[in-house]
Amino acid sequence: MLIGILQSGHFAQREGAPLRDYSTLYAEMLAGHGFRFKTWSVVDMEFPASPEDADGWLISGSKHGVYDDLPFIAPLEDFIRKIYAAGIPLVGICFGHQIMAQALGGLVEKFRDGWSVGNVDYAFQDDSNLSLNAWHQDQVVTPPPDARTIASNDFCKHAVLAYKGRAISVQPHPEFQSSDVEMLLDLRAPGIVPSNLIADSRTKLDAPTDNSEMASRIAAFFKGTDHG
Repeated sequence: MLIGILQSGHFAQREGAPLRDYSTLYAEMLAGHGFRFKTWSVVDMEFPASPEDADGWLISGSKHGVYDDLPFIAPLEDFIRKIYAAGIPLVGICFGHQIMAQALGGLVEKFRDGWSVGNVDYAFQDDSNLSLNAWHQDQVVTPPPDARTIASNDFCKHAVLAYKGRAISVQPHPEFQSSDVEMLLDLRAPGIVPSNLIADSRTKLDAPTDNSEMASRIAAFFKGTDHG
């Protein structure tokens, strides 16, 4: 099964370190599930010709906001609507979660209560609780009409959405390891994320996550054995 990665931004990189972009992070996250991957860097205006170019689609995170006036936003929303109409499996993560919601009739805003960073617990409607790494200020504040919320916490009401069609989206980052969060705290947080949140996140860097469980759920969704 070919998963098309719609890369909506570029991941942070330490100077001199090997490049690990979002395409690499998702391939690592879904390793062992039998997928092949191809990346289109939509943030650089590289788009697939058709929703049928892949068997499933994954929209990446990004430092950009879905409400930003950037050239790739409108064509990405249009492509999302085409994928959704075609019934091809679609998954969005963080920015991907937000732009799916916006493209399909929901509302995304810069959240007035600020940032969520680092290891966070999410309560799912199946009574499970997963610990995943968060990195966002923007949130889905009104889900699309076709979506229902299947996971949340006190800070993020609509953390995971399941759509009537073949689509799910996730606000946290199951592809982020603790080293990825540590790099973001070092490179992107200072001057943007409040210092008390940075300090608190650093104390949780060694806390276990449920990344593998979330990855298994995403893989099952792509394969059609779990529809959210």
